[in-house]
Order: sequence, then structure tokens, then C-alpha cells
Amino acid sequence: MLKKLLLAVIFISAATWLVLQSETVQDKLMARVMESRMAQDGSQMLTDNSLNAMVCGSTSPFPSAKRAGPCIAIFAGGKFYIVDPGLRSWNTLALRGIPAAKIGGIFITHFHSDHIAELGEYNMQSWAGGRPAPLDVYGGKGIHQVVDGFEQAYAADRSYRTGHHGEAYLNPSIGRMKAHNITLDKGPKIIFKSGLLTVTAFKVNHAPIEPAIGYRFDYGDRSIVVSGDTVKSSSLIKASQNADLLFHEGQAQHMVSKLAITAKKLNNPQMAKILFDIQDYHTSPIEAAEIANEANVGELVMYHLTPPPPNKIAEKVFLRGVSEVREDGTTLAHDGLFYQLPIGNKDINRSTIRAPR
Repeated sequence: MLKKLLLAVIFISAATWLVLQSETVQDKLMARVMESRMAQDGSQMLTDNSLNAMVCGSTSPFPSAKRAGPCIAIFAGGKFYIVDPGLRSWNTLALRGIPAAKIGGIFITHFHSDHIAELGEYNMQSWAGGRPAPLDVYGGKGIHQVVDGFEQAYAADRSYRTGHHGEAYLNPSIGRMKAHNITLDKGPKIIFKSGLLTVTAFKVNHAPIEPAIGYRFDYGDRSIVVSGDTVKSSSLIKASQNADLLFHEGQAQHMVSKLAITAKKLNNPQMAKILFDIQDYHTSPIEAAEIANEANVGELVMYHLTPPPPNKIAEKVFLRGVSEVREDGTTLAHDGLFYQLPIGNKDINRSTIRAPR
């Protein structure tokens, strides 16, 4: 009986292999895959009756095979807004079918490379996707220099695309960015309003990096705060009061310090120095939990993870001691993590939107 079963399996496998060699079969399979990929639709995230968010990048400058650079997407009033266009984060959104033309603006927390790396790609991709106007980019003092630099770097690219596809589809005046300088000399300030959405900017402490800004998004009676990079900051605690979600950076100092020691042992003084220095301007997971408690936030979501944990054991090490400070309401971010906050109640709905394989 076992021999017959084995022969049947071999026969079916061989027959399947032969069928898959047919170009007709291959073409049909490819057509199905193409149609499925191109029909990928993330427009359900753009509802009017909830404030939504997705982690489009959860790592720091540390490389990760599964995580893009720091990026949080906020969905409100039929548009989406980006806080920091980290490296490869556009792919996170595009693979989940986010309609590029619906981008409402980009908010930059500070000008470290990992927080601005894909600004040019967001501009180009949303332009190619049918964005109807120049892309608004908000940031502190220096934002004009950053935007102008990306504009210059992509100038030839814009001319190529307009020349190839025509101005009717890729109008060069639309394929530009518009910088908006944020000044916070007098404290937190509302910098953007559209319908039910209000965005407030506030200072955080990422010294010696200046300016460093956090953002609060209020939509109806729901709210989300994004910290950017910072140490434990009283201004952030104040700005986060009673927020439904707090996306806060997290750096496991106990892991980073061991990495610094390891780098020194491996005779890599350059890396040892950097790993030592970065410990004085980031927030530990325990401190992030304390911030969430003091601000009375509904859920703390740690992103910009340093180092990015590659597996469940590393995640447990990363969060060591957090549960003693905050028993529940803490989540370690991963790319594709999605939150829906319906207007009119206090529900926090969490799910994962996965990229197609």
C-alpha cells in the first residue's frame, strides 16, 4: 500500500512538472498573478469615519531584512500623511496597494539620513501615481535646504519622465515639492488643518540634533502622536496626553551597550564609538513605557527599533523590564502593523496588512 501511495505521489509530481513546462499554462498563471498584484487595493484604509495608521518602516539605521527605515503613515479624511520617509518605506506602502495619488503631505521629524532617505521617491512615485498638486513637505529650520537638495538630485529624472510620457500625464509643475518651515519658539503649534484633521507640531529633545519635532494628529475625537527621535521628554509627555496611540522610538540600551563592547573586541573602533555615542539621545523601552503611563495613552507602539529584533527571542530581550512598568498596552512594531481608531468610541483595532508574495 505504501509503495503504491509513493508511486502515485511521484506520478502526480511528474505530471504537474510537465504541465508547468507548457508556455500556455505559464502565461495563464502569470496573467493571474499580474492581475492580482495590480488589483491590490488599500483604499479601505482611507475611510472618513476613523483615524488610521500603519507602520511603513520600523527599523533605525541598523539594517534589517524585514524592516524598512522609520516611517509612520496616518490615514484621515480620504488622504494619507507620512511622518518620515525612511529607506524602503515606499515599498511597504506600494505593496499594500496604497493609492499614491491620495498622499496629503509629508512631515519630517529631523534631518538624520534615515528619516529623509526616500523623500525623493515619495515625490516621484506619488507624481507618477497621479498626485494632483505639488507635494507639501513640513519640517523645522533647514527644510527648504533638504527639499531643494532632493529637487536638484531628481531634476534630470523629472525631465526624462515628462519627455517620455508627456506633460498630459506627468506635468513637471506638479512633480515638485513645496517646503513648509515650522517654527516652535512659542511652544506647540497647529501647522496643518483639513476637515476634521488637525496636526500639531511640538519640540522633542534629540540634542545635539536641532530642530527635532514630534507630531500629534487629531481627527474627530481620536488622536495619534509620533515621537520621532528623542530622549524622555516632558514636552512629548504633555503633547501626548490622553492620545489613543503613541508611536514612540525605542532603543534597547542594554543591547546596544553589548554591541559596543563586541565591536571593540572585534577591533572595530569606528563602530564601537558610534554605538557608544548613540546611547545618550534615544529612549529606552522602559522609559517609553513610563512616558506612555504619564501621558495616559491608550496604546504604546515602539518603532525605530535599535537594534531591530530579528526574532521572538530578541523581541523578549528588547522589551525586558517593560511589563514591570506597563502591564499591557505596549506593542513592538513591525512593518505592515495597522491600527484603526473609529470615531465616536474608544476602540483600538489592531491588525497586520501583509504584502503579497
